[in-house]
This record gives sequence, C-alpha cells and structure tokens, in this order.
Amino acid sequence: MHSGRRFRGLGSVIIACAATMTASPAATQRAPDYPVRPPAPPEQVAHGQQVFRSNCSFCHGSDARGGETGPNLVRAQLVLADQQGELIIPIVQNGLPAQGMPKFSLSAADIAAIAAWLHSQPLSDRGTPSTLDILVGNAKEGEAYFTGAGHCAQCHSVTGDLAAIGARYEPKTIQNLIVSGGGGRSFGRRSTGAAGPKVPPTTVTVTLPSGQTITGDLDHISAFVVALRAPDGTYRSFARHDAIPKVVVTNPVQWHIDMLPQWRDSDIHNLTAYLVTLK
Repeated sequence: MHSGRRFRGLGSVIIACAATMTASPAATQRAPDYPVRPPAPPEQVAHGQQVFRSNCSFCHGSDARGGETGPNLVRAQLVLADQQGELIIPIVQNGLPAQGMPKFSLSAADIAAIAAWLHSQPLSDRGTPSTLDILVGNAKEGEAYFTGAGHCAQCHSVTGDLAAIGARYEPKTIQNLIVSGGGGRSFGRRSTGAAGPKVPPTTVTVTLPSGQTITGDLDHISAFVVALRAPDGTYRSFARHDAIPKVVVTNPVQWHIDMLPQWRDSDIHNLTAYLVTLK
C-alpha cells in the first residue's frame, strides 16, 4: 500500500471552509451553541447514520465525536450553522485535496441525511468517547484480502514493517493506520497506544528544459512555484509556467488516499481483525 499526506477529514475541512465564508454577512454571525431546527424525519436520520458510519466513522468515530484522525463534527461551527446539509454537501462532494480530504461520490440526498443525523446528536455529550466497535471483522477474510484483492502484500510484509503490529498498537490505531497509510495527524483525543509509524516524506522530481533533473523532499508546491529540499540539505525552488518545468510528485501514502472512496466497510474491518492477530 502506498501513500503521502493523510487526509484530515471532513471536520478539519469544515473549520477551514468556515473561514472563507466571512465575506457573507450571515457568516459573520457565530452559530448559536444550541441551534434550534425542526426535527428531521426519523427515516432520514437513520439513513444518515448508516451512510456516515460507512464513509466517515473511521476518521471521526461512529458517534461523530472524533477519532484518531478526524475531529468532533457534532460541534463543528459549520455543522452548527448548517440547516439541511447546504453547507456540508459541497465540501463532501468536491473535497479539498490540498488539505488532505478527498471528494466522496455521495448524492446530495445522502449528505443531507448525514447532516440530519449530525444535527440529531445531543450537543451536551461532546466529550463522550467514540463507541465504534473495532474488532467485528473476519481475520481469515482479512488475510485473504491482504494477500489477494487488496494488494497490500505488494508494499507491506507481515514479517517486515507489519511484524507484531497487533502487539504494538491498539485495534483502533491499526484501523486508522490502514485508512491513512500511517501518515495521519491526530486531532483532539489521542490514542493511548504507541505513536504511528514514521512515513517517508513526499518527494518531487523537477525536470528542467535542459533535461537536468533535481529530486528531493517536497517543501511546497503551487501553480506558480515548486520548492524542495535536496538530499544534501540544499533548498531549491523553481518558478512554474504551465507544464514547464516538468514536476512529478511521489506521495508514499497516495494509494491509501485513492482507496478511501473504494474500500468497503467489511474490507477495513477484516483487515483490522487480521492485523490485530499479528503478535
């Protein structure tokens, strides 16, 4: 499994997006601590819970109150200001790749249902820990997925980088490492287990018009400039004009990010159950 910068999840994006709304008069008013909304239909709330747990709970916890890599959504300012999903829908559907959040192929109705479920959660329980049941997968099926359809064994080894991972990390940490590729940041509550493994930095190769190539650890990149740190520690930056110079970024955890919208709930649970057995 490959990848790079870990997606930070809907909650961190919500905070960032809230800052961009300051131009709107309505956005300059802080959402009330306990907003009052008409109750959503029970069937919509139930559907929202199901969609959330299938797509978002690995980062934000099954109760949306925060996980290893995603913060509490129940009291996020943009969620508090949202009424029927109108503020959340564009974030989920478009994503913010620069901030680590991929886009999700969910319909507006599905996301509105997620919003209805989030709004139904009691705000006074914001400190309640997530009750996500981690070890519900099938270890044998997880092993088969690891060596087969999941292609995990192409990059990982149960006698190498994953040796004794079940003894080194708690089940919830292992599950989050699967999703993030090990490159995630912790928001809010931290795991009581060991810190996640160190992930190699994102690298970049710049090919100049002369044919010279310069490779190093990526410092930053935009439409106008790319900067890197060469192996000898030298800082280099290059102006960009369309496709000149040629820039190729290699993100060591990109595979995990690309797989996030494709993984099934059962795949993650089965992999977790299998890796926990590696003592």
